[in-house]
Amino acid sequence: MLNALAPETESDTPATETPASEGAPAAPPFADADLFRVVELLPDDERRRYRETRDYLQAEVRPASIGYWNREEFAAELLPGLAERGLARLQTDGSSTLFKGLMYTEVARADVSLSALVGIHNELILGMIDALGSEEQKRRWVPGLERFTALGAFALTEPEHGSDVARGLETTVRRDGDGWILNGAKRWIGSGTIADFALVWARDTADQQVKAFIVEAGSPGFTAAKISNKIGLRIMQNADLTLTDVRVPEANRLPGATDFSRANELLRDSRAWVGWQAAGIQLAAFDIARAYALERRQFGRELATFQLVQQQLAEILGNAHASLTLMVELARLQQDGFLEMPQSALAKATTTRLARSSVALGRSLLGGNGISSDFEMAKLFGDAEVLYTYEGTYEINSLIVGRAVTGRSAFV
Repeated sequence: MLNALAPETESDTPATETPASEGAPAAPPFADADLFRVVELLPDDERRRYRETRDYLQAEVRPASIGYWNREEFAAELLPGLAERGLARLQTDGSSTLFKGLMYTEVARADVSLSALVGIHNELILGMIDALGSEEQKRRWVPGLERFTALGAFALTEPEHGSDVARGLETTVRRDGDGWILNGAKRWIGSGTIADFALVWARDTADQQVKAFIVEAGSPGFTAAKISNKIGLRIMQNADLTLTDVRVPEANRLPGATDFSRANELLRDSRAWVGWQAAGIQLAAFDIARAYALERRQFGRELATFQLVQQQLAEILGNAHASLTLMVELARLQQDGFLEMPQSALAKATTTRLARSSVALGRSLLGGNGISSDFEMAKLFGDAEVLYTYEGTYEINSLIVGRAVTGRSAFV
């Protein structure tokens, strides 16, 4: 496998051409690909943490992820290192919105599956319990979640309801004495087979409102089956969940989840998170393509010396930075409390569309080697398809934007 250039340590001075030592080529400027100096928007302490974490992800996580991805195997051995660098508690540690987003970007730059785990964990599991859970639920679950010694699953999507789950959610819950009885099925649930609990959204048969419950693994009537043979996010263990007369105590009902609007708030933020992933996968595509172009020789020359190759590299990097700077603006809105669903939908749709284009360019640049995951680009190629579809498909997010700008709904 051809190794991409290791990220260089940034300095606080403008990037310039580094003089070559005798007999060695000059190191390229902007070796970290941060042409617009986005990282310098962070305060000094977050910038240092960003660089340390980025270097660890590139040196340790990125190369280790390939085998797990090929085997569709969960990378449990990598969790302690991620937790040690605070990636299990981004939602609760007081980090800035921009820092949190750039961390999602850098995890995706190393491996998209693990960035899905980190993002879902923070935005939809830890974030949901912290925002909507009872004090007892927080005491029980938050400490383990913040260390990755506990994992949760966000169970909303159903076999027959993805894009229309807000209206069509069929999983039901009914009050039964001092507890609740859940029945239904969920699909595409990340970490569903390995999680300690699932946060299950269900419709109350009494008032027709959507509520949320902590369903612990091993509960009678609760089963999880791994979804195999995926083309992307192969490290993430997606699952089909089945709930048959599952009894949960009142203490496991999240008191803040009183209707679907609370789920919608979480989905708004998670769509923004996918935009950071999309920026990260494009930076990864650039890293891999640039390294390959510098190492591979054809017609007696480095690929990097051909005009068409340089044009492809420039287009990938342009797409990546269009995505990244869009997300920086979204972080500003989110930090100030102005983020709304149409903005998240536009960012998610735009960045994942560009990501699809960027990884296709990268796959083309690697020629035949671009179809082998040993060279990493094929891995990104499959992962980009998942980003384009999950957390609201490209088409649905486009229609959300269309409704916002026209005042007319295209939804039936």
